[in-house]
Amino acid sequence: MSVKVVVGTQWGDEGKGKIIDILASRADVVIRSSGGNNAGHTVENAGEVYKLHLIPSGILYPETLCLIGSGTVIDPKVILEEIDGLTARGITCENLRIDPRAHVIMPWHIALDGMSEKMRGSSEIGTTKRGIGPCYMDKAERCGIRIYDLVHPALLEEKAKEVGALKNLIITKVYEENAIDVESVIQEYKEYGKRLKKYVADVSVLAYEAYKAGKEVLFEGAQGTLLDLDMGTYPFVTSSHPISGGICIGSGVGPNIVDEIIGVAKAYTTRVGKGPFPTELMDEMGDLIRNRGFEFGTTTGRPRRTGWFDAVILRHAVRVNGLTALAVNKVDTLSDIGDLKVCVAYRKPDGTELKDFPPALEELAECEPVYETVKGFNGDISKCRSFDELPEDCKAYIEKLEELCGCPIKMVGVGPSRDQNLER
Repeated sequence: MSVKVVVGTQWGDEGKGKIIDILASRADVVIRSSGGNNAGHTVENAGEVYKLHLIPSGILYPETLCLIGSGTVIDPKVILEEIDGLTARGITCENLRIDPRAHVIMPWHIALDGMSEKMRGSSEIGTTKRGIGPCYMDKAERCGIRIYDLVHPALLEEKAKEVGALKNLIITKVYEENAIDVESVIQEYKEYGKRLKKYVADVSVLAYEAYKAGKEVLFEGAQGTLLDLDMGTYPFVTSSHPISGGICIGSGVGPNIVDEIIGVAKAYTTRVGKGPFPTELMDEMGDLIRNRGFEFGTTTGRPRRTGWFDAVILRHAVRVNGLTALAVNKVDTLSDIGDLKVCVAYRKPDGTELKDFPPALEELAECEPVYETVKGFNGDISKCRSFDELPEDCKAYIEKLEELCGCPIKMVGVGPSRDQNLER
């Protein structure tokens, strides 16, 4: 048996949901270790489409243990809505467990998220305004409310009164907005705690026990490498660590248990939100790829920015995640659009070429892509069910990406369904 990690290699939205669903069907335990309901996985399973935001994709398999680790932040209202929605569709959530150390998104986090973005004006980061960043801020400031507090009413009341009073000072004095009714919040969240109590368990212990028992364990990544708080395009990043190293902190396990780290990419590049994007296409080709690839956010519905495949980004992802394999999705989107471009390096204003992704946003903003042109491919490849069935030009494109990224491509996606994932 093995322990696998799946991570996004670009700015998120790479189609991790499908890859995770395929691997989750073979797993005994699936673990989510970072982020909150600012992430989303769209999974097509048995002809049904599920949009999951907090609950691991393994929930679609009734015998699979699904764990949400301490590195996550949880909006209790959202996770209960997700549980109720799945239950109504005949999906049991009895095998769901949430670490008591995970932090709780409170109403003041959501309020402050929106107020902060509004104050930034044209310099806004482009958050989902779901309270993720402010919740992680409280975690770092050591004044956060955790799941353990949520399911112990006396603790919840004590901490919410103290923290809520401070947050109301910021809301009313700094942002000059109306205060939050803390007493009402306490009563509302006590009810959430009652419902969530049965799901609370030590994820670190459960994950380690599964590993020691030789079970198949899958760590389910959210978002992407370039949204990592340290390794991403700061400050246009998330507030946690979606790279592979984040699973250790966010789940309470050591790195020595991991056998495989699989990075998921698209055959082109997309991102949501602001910030430099060297290969972005601001033309008809960009619109064509967006519409053919259905590039609209799972969580927000926002149209994604689109561009050519960027091998500089992928080499960065291979390095910082320690990738052992790549899965490349949405290859079918590029069929019948002519020759394809691949970014192989960046060129700075002084003519210097960079092979490695720059660490500073200001430097990235100055860079222009250096492209190689690859012959395009034609025909409907969505019906292919093996790599050998793909047109030779399509195979050549995949092999070129593999060469440029320095990592074997073991999965090729030619459509949203599980049987449209070609394993090499």
